[in-house]
Amino acid sequence: MNIAAKTAVRFYDYAPEQSDFLSDVLAGLARSPKQIAPKYFYDQRGSELFDEICKQPEYYPTRTEIGILQHNAHDIARSIGPDCVLVELGSGASEKVRLLFEALSPARYLGVDISKEFLLTSTRRLAQDYPELEVHAVCADFSQQLELPSQNTHGRMVAFFPGSSIGNFEPDDAVTFLRQVADCVGSGGQLLIGVDLKKNIDTLNRAYNDAAGVTAQFNLNLLRRMQTELDAEVDPAAFSHHAFFNSARGRIEMHLVSERAQEMVLADEVIEFAGQESIHTESSYKYHLDDFAALAGRAGFSVERVWTDADSLFSVQLLSVS
Repeated sequence: MNIAAKTAVRFYDYAPEQSDFLSDVLAGLARSPKQIAPKYFYDQRGSELFDEICKQPEYYPTRTEIGILQHNAHDIARSIGPDCVLVELGSGASEKVRLLFEALSPARYLGVDISKEFLLTSTRRLAQDYPELEVHAVCADFSQQLELPSQNTHGRMVAFFPGSSIGNFEPDDAVTFLRQVADCVGSGGQLLIGVDLKKNIDTLNRAYNDAAGVTAQFNLNLLRRMQTELDAEVDPAAFSHHAFFNSARGRIEMHLVSERAQEMVLADEVIEFAGQESIHTESSYKYHLDDFAALAGRAGFSVERVWTDADSLFSVQLLSVS
């Protein structure tokens, strides 16, 4: 295949229908306590806001993980080996994977993300910047079912799941998800994953309550997305962002708190909120290294290597199918 042909991104659309968004929101708001899955943060605007969060001085995970990848790229590449099929889950802006490309020299790259326009923008830029690399884009909700185009699953598979997104899963759900990844990469396959570590509570709370209020905008954008896409009758100004570390559960929780008693109308259903009642929009679990190794083991992975920063704030771990 010539270089000109490779710069055209191969696109596969497995994205959920808007009806799934509506049904999931209605089901979540019918629960007690109310909740909406964090995957629905990521429309175009939500993805842009998350990129801004990653630049905030309080938000250590991104810069720390980038530092680990930069410092250890060649060691990571040696541990994986060349010519793999590299599958990035939740690829977003595809910035972190760039730190691996030159050292790793993958045979093929598949970016998987739920935000279609953001995915196409980032993968097209990758294809232009790395014309020798075969780039594929898969728009899919990989948290529900990890489905890849069959023609792209040939070769030694390595999944890349940065950003500690594994922390957004409840522990049992994390095991289920990791089992799907293990099945996808198969025997001899690997997973390079970012895992946020337990640390000082003040550091955690500041990371999710940045002074510029970008995380608050990101959280509230979920309500604006519901207005735009689902015709929800809701006043985002009547809700506030609230994030805190729940020590008993070992996780950061993000909520949208109703500042007063009010009603939301969605698909002809009236949803009532008491004053200070919240919608739980995200959990972000933090792990000790031993705890995560045990969780990965339940999913059929063993930990091959662990790279951390000097302060042990964050880890990048290479897992292999047991």
